[in-house]
Amino acid sequence: MEDILEVYSRPYDERRPVVCMDEKPVQLLAEAREGYTSKKSGIRYQDNEYVRNGTCSIFLSTEPLASWRYAR
Repeated sequence: MEDILEVYSRPYDERRPVVCMDEKPVQLLAEAREGYTSKKSGIRYQDNEYVRNGTCSIFLSTEPLASWRYAR
């Protein structure tokens, strides 16, 4: 870990850019039932059940010292 921190503290060098990449898995969720608002109290009720619509991944590439990033 200390080696990585040393790389991040180096000054900007156009010939040797520091490019970082990260990936995050995400679940795609939908509501199973529509919520409703009580006519008496005005309180909104919502069910905690959900439908799973699969998964996807978010990818991020960045070159922090050059102020550059790309997300897909």
